[in-house]
Amino acid sequence: MRTLQLLIRTELVDDYEAIRQVHRLAFGQEAEGKLVDALREGGYNRLSLVAEDLGQIVGHILFSDLVIQTATSSLESLALAPMAVIPEYQRMGVGSALVRTGLKSCQEQGHKIVVVLGHTEFYPRFGFTSKLAEQLICSFYSGPALMAKELVPGALRGIRGELKYSSPFESL
Repeated sequence: MRTLQLLIRTELVDDYEAIRQVHRLAFGQEAEGKLVDALREGGYNRLSLVAEDLGQIVGHILFSDLVIQTATSSLESLALAPMAVIPEYQRMGVGSALVRTGLKSCQEQGHKIVVVLGHTEFYPRFGFTSKLAEQLICSFYSGPALMAKELVPGALRGIRGELKYSSPFESL
């Protein structure tokens, strides 16, 4: 097996069709690619990265606006969704590289909290826990796959609230 020559970089306009293709291949449907387009077009995306191997886009990750509505205020945070790697590149470290690079960039941009609804075997290795998300209410899911990560230690301390995803998520 050859060594990947991964380049993780910010998406470009010329990447949009390749990003749709990554999601189509990874999920076997169009919904996630359409979600990426809608989040981008609505101005909700805060970070969109691609993984490239020898000039081919093989993975994509998107971080977008997410509000935690508490009884007294609104707390800005990020949703990590969607993230995809084409099947022949899965289990080769592409997704991990996207998540690590994305979280580092989000932290450098000053974001404090990231929430993901994802695989409970994958995301905890990056510091996501369902324990941090216990006080967060999601209208369409409750369970261990809802996880949060503090990019600033203590950012979720004492926070109880409802997750308000950007409107394009409503079409899923």
